[in-house]
Amino acid sequence: MFRHQGRSRTLKHNLRIAIILSFVAGIVNVTGILAFKQLTTNVTGHFALFINDVANFEFWKGTVYFLYIFSFLFGSFFSSFVIEKFKENRKPNVFVLLTIIESLILFSIAITSNSEEIKYPDVIVCLLLFAMGLQNSFVTKISNEVVRTTHLTGLFTDLGIELSHLFFPKSHPNRAKIKSTIKLRIFIICFFFLGGIVGGFLYSSLDLKLNTLMFGAGILLTSLFYDDMRHKFIRTKRKYNQRKI
Repeated sequence: MFRHQGRSRTLKHNLRIAIILSFVAGIVNVTGILAFKQLTTNVTGHFALFINDVANFEFWKGTVYFLYIFSFLFGSFFSSFVIEKFKENRKPNVFVLLTIIESLILFSIAITSNSEEIKYPDVIVCLLLFAMGLQNSFVTKISNEVVRTTHLTGLFTDLGIELSHLFFPKSHPNRAKIKSTIKLRIFIICFFFLGGIVGGFLYSSLDLKLNTLMFGAGILLTSLFYDDMRHKFIRTKRKYNQRKI
């Protein structure tokens, strides 16, 4: 799911990566809200608060929201920049590299929270927003702009549009494609919510606090390991079948 790019990608590949990344985004979102009372997977709310502070001439107070917005933007920029830089070089797989970077950010925040008291929570929020901007950018790139996993506004908009298309078969005859896209949107939404529920349970009920992020990072790394093992198994199987022929 991290290796196939361009025309070689199928709905199944997009479903797999969407499920994993939306689940992790749900965990990060709830963890950020419970730990810092801030949204850490999108910037819509931060932009509104930034504009409100500017309108009230509280420019310094609004700076932190500007930094939140910039962190998400920079994460997206960094991800896209790295992808373009390594576009002609598929070794190492750039999407694997970006997923590892995201995992390291989540792990480092969790470890830091255990070793010392967090004195600068805004820095942690910026790091989480950077990680989510990075994730949203590379999953958009790898899926040819089909999958987005860190916020739901656009997803619900697209889902509503696609559901309406089902009632107009003459204008939109490719019902199979529409249904597959609707299935993808629903899976992303459901696993984002599921990630939020699991994240809230780990954070509050099990009292893991920011260590909840380790669970999200572990899911990312496990998915990379599984993807690599599956790829090697398929290659070995093909070589074996070719020798038999």
